[in-house]
Amino acid sequence: NGTAMRFETLAIHAGPPRDPAFGAVMPPIYQVSTFAFQGVNQPGPFDYSRSGNPTRKALEDTLAALEGGGLGYAFATGMAAEATVLGLLSAGDRVLVHEDLYGGTWRLLTSVVARHGVTVDFADLRDPAAMAAALRPETRMVWIETVTNPLITVLDLPAIAAAARRHGALTVVDNTFLSPFFARPLDLGADVVIHSTTKYLNGHSDVVGGAAIARDPDLAKRIGFLQNAMGTCCGPFDAFLVLRGIRTLSLRMERHHANAVAVARWLAQHPRVAQVLHPSLPGHPQHALATRLYTGFGGTFSFRVKADAAGIARMLGAVRTFTLAESLGGVESLIEQPWTMTHASMDAAARVRAGITEDLVRVSIGLEHPDDLTADLNRALAAI
Repeated sequence: NGTAMRFETLAIHAGPPRDPAFGAVMPPIYQVSTFAFQGVNQPGPFDYSRSGNPTRKALEDTLAALEGGGLGYAFATGMAAEATVLGLLSAGDRVLVHEDLYGGTWRLLTSVVARHGVTVDFADLRDPAAMAAALRPETRMVWIETVTNPLITVLDLPAIAAAARRHGALTVVDNTFLSPFFARPLDLGADVVIHSTTKYLNGHSDVVGGAAIARDPDLAKRIGFLQNAMGTCCGPFDAFLVLRGIRTLSLRMERHHANAVAVARWLAQHPRVAQVLHPSLPGHPQHALATRLYTGFGGTFSFRVKADAAGIARMLGAVRTFTLAESLGGVESLIEQPWTMTHASMDAAARVRAGITEDLVRVSIGLEHPDDLTADLNRALAAI
């Protein structure tokens, strides 16, 4: 009974039963575009890989099991997942979005979705009164992240979802930063959970992908229809890689979290660091809320440096163990400046309004020894 399994077991055994053809222990890669009909007007369970593929279905079933959802869908990229879910909206609808969010999502909302007649409203959803004031009769969706990117804010998901539901709006939650190992948004009231599977779910920086999971069968089927109609699905080899990554998710997330806590505590004592934004720290504004909602806080967080732009550039150029690169969630540690990198697509006024300023540095803490990571950061901070 898969529903009774603990997460660690589910991550390894969720999905379809063992391959019926040859008994392959892991789902094989069905690298095919089309499937033979069983007879005239008699399609088999799969007919064309855009509409469905056995390898992709193995991943989708696993994702649904891990998030506690009814149906899961796997996409070519995280942005493909987002675009497909946003395809649930129609001209005249409004979507309410927390103002601190991934720059690529901001670009999709403001440069693409808004051109199709959907109004995008940004608000500080930490404040219930601000959310209530921002909800309009036409609001059909509220969009948040379990831990915001890049300011690592934790929102009161159950309260937001309850308010959205009373208003008749869907709550969509991007769970990329925490993964289902630390957060289960559907259990907290969300209607749809999305992921960039590129990040922790895959965990090895060798594939890009996305996911969407919904518990309500009608809503899930609408997402499935859009996936097929828009052609945003992921390919079988990418699905195989993400599924392989998921098998070790629990072990990796434990180490990511432990390393991140160690590095965050070290940074909090450094004289060149003004603020460390990791929910595990008692000084984090939402420490108590995060501890109540989630079982851990992942390996990605941000901190503010006491330096001007030139000093921060010297720091970023001095790392050796960390890699200066965008993305997160891989076994290797990455460092980046949201102002000039991941959030450069946001206009400057929007960045400043959200609190994304030049002194902010984001790190994805990998699986290296934490002493090596702090030594590298110490050398880099000395370069300021």
